[in-house]
Amino acid sequence: MHLFYKLTLLTFSISFLLSCHSKQPVKSNEVTADKKQEKETVKKEQKEVSHRLEDGTVIKKTNQRKINFTLEEKIGQMIMMGINERKLIEEKDELRQEIIRGKTGGIIYFEKNISPTYSKDMLKKMSMDLQALAKVPLFISIDEEGGKVHRLKEKYGMIKMPSAEYLGKLNDLDSTIYYNKQLASLMSEVGINLNFAPDVDLALNVNNPVIAKVGRSYGADPDLVSRHAIACIKAHHEYNVKTVIKHFPGHGSSATDSHYGITDITKQWQFIELLPYKEVIQSGFCDAVMTAHIVNCRLDTTCLPATLSKVVMTDILRGVMGFNGVIFSDDMQMHAISKNYGLENAIKLSILAGVDVVVFGNNVNQSYRTTSAEVHAIILKLVKSGEISEERINESFQRIMELKEKKFK
Repeated sequence: MHLFYKLTLLTFSISFLLSCHSKQPVKSNEVTADKKQEKETVKKEQKEVSHRLEDGTVIKKTNQRKINFTLEEKIGQMIMMGINERKLIEEKDELRQEIIRGKTGGIIYFEKNISPTYSKDMLKKMSMDLQALAKVPLFISIDEEGGKVHRLKEKYGMIKMPSAEYLGKLNDLDSTIYYNKQLASLMSEVGINLNFAPDVDLALNVNNPVIAKVGRSYGADPDLVSRHAIACIKAHHEYNVKTVIKHFPGHGSSATDSHYGITDITKQWQFIELLPYKEVIQSGFCDAVMTAHIVNCRLDTTCLPATLSKVVMTDILRGVMGFNGVIFSDDMQMHAISKNYGLENAIKLSILAGVDVVVFGNNVNQSYRTTSAEVHAIILKLVKSGEISEERINESFQRIMELKEKKFK
């Protein structure tokens, strides 16, 4: 389909959705019959699904999860944590108990977690030690885009990984596949099973301090970005490494960095920024999506950051885009969130918005760091108080488990 028609269709879909969203709700006595009919339809559909799945392949798995996992364990799967400066896991490390007790379902590595000596062996050992503690295999993740966002460097005896900008300008899919296969092979070797890449933001603002100026985008053309992103993902899948495209609904036109404060892109954001997400999702290769902490009042008139916006995460990403997989937050300790919404409120809003995994990188000063136990306690409290429903937790848990069980060969 021609780019113009893709963009027109997408713009119309979102405009229609937003116009519906802004309408006043109908009074309850006017919709009673509709709600009754809707419930009867859902019950009928559930009965049909049960009948179709009498062999137990899907139903058994879902029921088994409900039986085998407590609410506390389900909440734990929704938490991903940075592990501070650890380069190994000591016998008395409190992190061991947090994992054993199911307080976290994922870990994110940074360069500070790589030992300067025996780098590859030490990282592999730490991954194995962490996995050995978990009832459910952990997401062990990293930000590995290449270029300036590159942790597994040559100086640690690992690999060279060019930037997305370099690969986009080269525009040779074989080169994109080659470099990403090398990267995915290395990640698989050291026990990393999830990469927060590729970045599918469009380089629309050449002075963007967090995307274009640091070479994180393949380019400004959505078709080019989509093709290279899909090639990157396929290369990762060959080594059973899952990927997360980012930063929805598009960070490429921003003029400021959400690491340091509110980033409002209302005036400069363009609908074209959604196209790479749509293309990757429709390709069938999209494992997961990461949110952006950007404010876009054109998409959500409440002007909440996308990570905290149900309009952006549920209505647009899930509704218009048709994405049914796992949504990861960007780091919840970035100042756009942490300095404006408070820890508990930010966690609550993000989960209600539709985020499945809240990420805390702990890439901040010691006094601002948190633990999975603290985040877990907040979510559990919100569920017990009724501010977040247990059904909402179950939805995320189901999606997370399906992604963890996903195999490519």
